[in-house]
Amino acid sequence: MFDRLEDLLRHYEELMLELNDPFVAADQDRYKRLMKEQAELQPLVEAYLNYKKAGRTVQDALELLEEEKDEEMRDLYKAEIAEARDQIAELEQRMKILLLPRDPNDEKNIVLEVRAGAGGEEAALFAYEIYRMYRLYAEMQRWKVETIEFNETGLGGMSKIVGLISGQGAYSKLKYESGVHRVQRVPKTESGGRIHTSTCTVAIMPEAEDVDVKIDLNDCKFDVFRASGNGGQCVNTTDSAVRLTHLPTGIVISCQDEKSQLKNKDKALKVLRSRLYDLECRKKMESEAAERRSQIGSGDRSEKIRTYNFPQGRVTDHRINLNLYRIESIMDGDIVELIDSLIAADQAEKLAKLQDN
Repeated sequence: MFDRLEDLLRHYEELMLELNDPFVAADQDRYKRLMKEQAELQPLVEAYLNYKKAGRTVQDALELLEEEKDEEMRDLYKAEIAEARDQIAELEQRMKILLLPRDPNDEKNIVLEVRAGAGGEEAALFAYEIYRMYRLYAEMQRWKVETIEFNETGLGGMSKIVGLISGQGAYSKLKYESGVHRVQRVPKTESGGRIHTSTCTVAIMPEAEDVDVKIDLNDCKFDVFRASGNGGQCVNTTDSAVRLTHLPTGIVISCQDEKSQLKNKDKALKVLRSRLYDLECRKKMESEAAERRSQIGSGDRSEKIRTYNFPQGRVTDHRINLNLYRIESIMDGDIVELIDSLIAADQAEKLAKLQDN
């Protein structure tokens, strides 16, 4: 590991020299690429430099301890050594995590799709609340959220809702959210006060670029129609909404968010590109048995991943056996603890696999 870290440190120093070169700065494409690489390496390099510094601290303090006769000073050196060794252990674990293979999709924007499952109107209401939870979380991260497609139901729920979330590291944070989410509560439509169980399915897909997926427009059928639901006068009185059908796969996407037919067509193509990319990623995952067994990272959409129990005020993530008793704040977008716990569990699993190998 340390030979690799030394190589990365040398490479980082070379990067910094390049970035300070005025000729490099004049080439914006190259400069941006180097800046991106520098930003990715910086946390690892800083951890390694601090690790080396802590190692020197231990070595110097041990030498002074051998020569020191005063007990009070010896105690100070011993405390300094213990603190530096704790720091070394912490930094070593951090470096191992930073050296784990990176998911190439981690820095991508995402397409978020929530569909109502079992439970009728209550499932549709829950689907909307789950979408709202992610939207509020994204806004807390200062990410941009665009609702692209939605199918409203009679009581304010959504049988399906699709959005684009744009922001640095969006996929790296939300990729663990794919799967079946279950709610247990007394529905508004229930007069007898009985607790019902309903579900919705969440899909998190990395936004694909043109280089990831090429779409032949001859394989696409476009229909235009008048938008419905909430919107301004222009949205509801012109044929601006677009329905895209991808003939080879049968995927259908409707987009009515924008007043412009052209913009809606562009957004529909974005969603299609991401769905096709997601299909390819899943085919690859299915062919890799080890990845299929990784429940935290796979995002298997048939898997029940989380329960929201309103009578108990409890949210349970079944993959990591985590129970949080603050359901109201979670439904208002405060899911940082859930996400951080899932990331930590996934990293621990990957580290254990590396050690076994």
